[in-house]
Amino acid sequence: MITFEDVTRLFLHAAETTGITTHPDSWLNVETLEREFESICHLGPCEEAEDKATCGVSFSWSPLDTALSLDGPQGVCDFFHDPNDTCPHLHTEDVPPLALDLAYTVALNNIPLDRLDLQPLVRILKYRASENSSRAIETRPSIGVIYGENGPEAESVTLQQHVELPLWNPELLGAFRDTIERQRGASHHGRKHFRWQDDDDETGQEDWLPPLMEAVVADIEHVLTALDDLSLTPFTR
Repeated sequence: MITFEDVTRLFLHAAETTGITTHPDSWLNVETLEREFESICHLGPCEEAEDKATCGVSFSWSPLDTALSLDGPQGVCDFFHDPNDTCPHLHTEDVPPLALDLAYTVALNNIPLDRLDLQPLVRILKYRASENSSRAIETRPSIGVIYGENGPEAESVTLQQHVELPLWNPELLGAFRDTIERQRGASHHGRKHFRWQDDDDETGQEDWLPPLMEAVVADIEHVLTALDDLSLTPFTR
């Protein structure tokens, strides 16, 4: 079983090992019962953070995520109906992944827009973020603009990425289905409750997430390094 605390612990441990400074926070949405996590990440000491690129990492963990982690696809059944032999939830691999949202921010120090070659700058920033991200699905840039004393000024560029992580090893779905078949044979009167794992079948889904989280954190470190190494001088006039 993977819990919200497991995911946050794995992320913070991987960040510490990689040398990333984190500022984590988490809270509970009392209306939806979703757990939410957010952390600002940067390289180097906090005293130098103003001159560094930052990455905001966030994700939400719902009660359904816990059910899916504990029971696999059968966890969906528990929310809506009793599991049965023909239930499509027990035969699907399309289970929602854990979605991580990443937002890289590069400060532009309020450069006047008429002195900034914005299009090539955004293009190279997006390229560097995409080039160093092995698991990101997309990279979307946006510009933060303020109105200064002499007109519009570029405050920052933000590069948003989306990463999806499975809650267990997809290669072990076969073992999951074998467990279902054994428990069907050993069922008794009343409701049949199929478990994602039992005492005799340790599927090891807890071993699946750590390497993926380490890969995500390594991507963050690579992107932050690439963004920190970029000089704004060639893009100003």
